[in-house]
Amino acid sequence: MRHLFLMDPIESVLVDRDSTFALMVEAQRREHEVLYATVDNLFARDGKAYAVAQPAELRPVQGQHARLGAELTLGLDEVDVVWMRKDPPFHMGYIFNTYLLDYVSRPTVVVNAPAGLRALNEKAWALRFPELVPTSLVTQSMSQIRALAEELGTIVVKPLDGNGGEGVFIVRADDPNIGVILEASTRHGQRKILAQRYLPEAVEGDKRIILVDGEVVGATLRVPTGVDHRGNIHVGARVQATRLTTQEKVICDTLGPWLKAEGQVFVGIDVIGDKLTEVNVTSPTGIHEINAFDNVCLEALIVDAALARRAAS
Repeated sequence: MRHLFLMDPIESVLVDRDSTFALMVEAQRREHEVLYATVDNLFARDGKAYAVAQPAELRPVQGQHARLGAELTLGLDEVDVVWMRKDPPFHMGYIFNTYLLDYVSRPTVVVNAPAGLRALNEKAWALRFPELVPTSLVTQSMSQIRALAEELGTIVVKPLDGNGGEGVFIVRADDPNIGVILEASTRHGQRKILAQRYLPEAVEGDKRIILVDGEVVGATLRVPTGVDHRGNIHVGARVQATRLTTQEKVICDTLGPWLKAEGQVFVGIDVIGDKLTEVNVTSPTGIHEINAFDNVCLEALIVDAALARRAAS
């Protein structure tokens, strides 16, 4: 089997935290061919997608984790699985790359499927399940957001195309900074954002749940530390073992069939309290943490699911 990983520069990978690296190592463990490319080296000609890629030999030693071979140009149809693992932000450049991935034909499998990557905005898509999410408003109207803050007391505002907690604010109706926060978030009313009821359970943690082909395979709790309200590991949140609640199982059972139908093999959803807050499809993480807590190998399950789709194509 041949696996092509489209990703950020491999030199920046943290071998003990990066989920893409774990998937690459798992493919190598199976003695499959691992190829590496950045999305900058993805192109199309005459309706066929290509990449300038390099064979990669991996080992879990930071700074010496990837030995790359000579560059070669290959059609994406020449590999078995194309892994689209470019980290957010999700912008027009990302969308253009998914258009090129649309040219890939069966039996080659793209993980995650490009049409789903475009359709399932990580913050907005969850809103089609209003019974699962907090009270929500998508708007660029600062007056509408102020009215929601007056109604609910405290809200969270966040950009629809943000990632890693960037641009996420907790705002009280009487916050003296509410005006400048809303001006910055909406770019003076020129950009739509998501405003939601603040969930006080956030101080107890933000649960990341991993689904593989629509089925739950593990979860971890990310607990904010210090004064930062965000439950993102890169800003200092600590992680701990966890189990799913009854309501979280309902959320997963509701989303799972949709995600599978959209070709989203590897997905991370975020839950605070009993409410769904995000559905991460572009480049979800959490493999290493769950593996350590639960003594499992999630990357093996994910590769199995990708290869099963390849076999069924």
